[in-house]
Amino acid sequence: MPRNSTRKISVIGAGAWGTTLCILLQEKGYALTLWAYEKELVDQMKEFRENKLYLPGFQLPESIQITGEIEECKGSEIFIFAVPTQFLRKAAVQFKKIVGSRAIVVSVSKGIEDKTLKLPQEILKEELKVKNLAVLCGPNLSREIARGLPAATVVASKDMGIAKSIQELFTLERFRVYTNSDPLGVQLGGALKNIIAIAAGVADGLELGNNATASLMIRGIAEITRLGSAMGADPRTFAGLSGMGDLIATCSSKLSRNHQVGEQLARGKKLSQVRESMKHVAEGVITTRAALALGEKYGVELPVAREVYQVLYQGKDPYRSISDLMTRSVTSE
Repeated sequence: MPRNSTRKISVIGAGAWGTTLCILLQEKGYALTLWAYEKELVDQMKEFRENKLYLPGFQLPESIQITGEIEECKGSEIFIFAVPTQFLRKAAVQFKKIVGSRAIVVSVSKGIEDKTLKLPQEILKEELKVKNLAVLCGPNLSREIARGLPAATVVASKDMGIAKSIQELFTLERFRVYTNSDPLGVQLGGALKNIIAIAAGVADGLELGNNATASLMIRGIAEITRLGSAMGADPRTFAGLSGMGDLIATCSSKLSRNHQVGEQLARGKKLSQVRESMKHVAEGVITTRAALALGEKYGVELPVAREVYQVLYQGKDPYRSISDLMTRSVTSE
């Protein structure tokens, strides 16, 4: 397909998801720029046309411009920020000088900023001073989408005109995009499900069976909904793609980084060892700490998140943690 030079798009962050989105969008012929912070990664992707560090085995088409220079993203109509949440503010500050006031800024990060407890869209709004904001989130495992397998996602914005524009941007025969007017709920679903995925990984690592994992998932979505509702999100959002949909994919797949964290913890590894063994960022580790702080702020009990926190940061035995969840005082559903 010929390049659609009228739509210049920059993807900020060349992790697995940012790289995958570039591969996806190039099918529609847009003028794409993929920006990476690490010079070594930029040089390697230019030489081999492959992201051997974060998405090995997938070719980067020649039509995608790869750069580590911020100025080369200047003039983009759309900026897609695919930076891990804990590094998102730093990236936004760097790009502030070139993101025009009329540009559309899309966050695809899934997390909560440590200490500030801010969500990705809040961070981008604060630092970039833009109004045209959207978030994209769903059950979107990078390697499956890069392989061309079908998937669906949701784009959310307070401005439905912006949401529909991004919907049109991403929609392909194999990638179905829905719109939503609740960016708060969509972001919370995408962030908090990573905590439950760690718990599911623990259950799978301990070989506790499908019933245990299913129970964790459904009670997990219940506490996500409680917290989200207390913060002002639409509770119906959590029954959708960015809530239950993302939760199912992340808790069930061996491709999930957060699930991998839980499995390794169940096998006796310490958090420091798990982190050292992973190339990718598992957002759920920091999000667990942030979620408990939000739970205290809004007066919401988060039993699964609390047990995950104790395993991650206090060295609690994973089997004991699952046992404590099972023996809590019984209540109604």
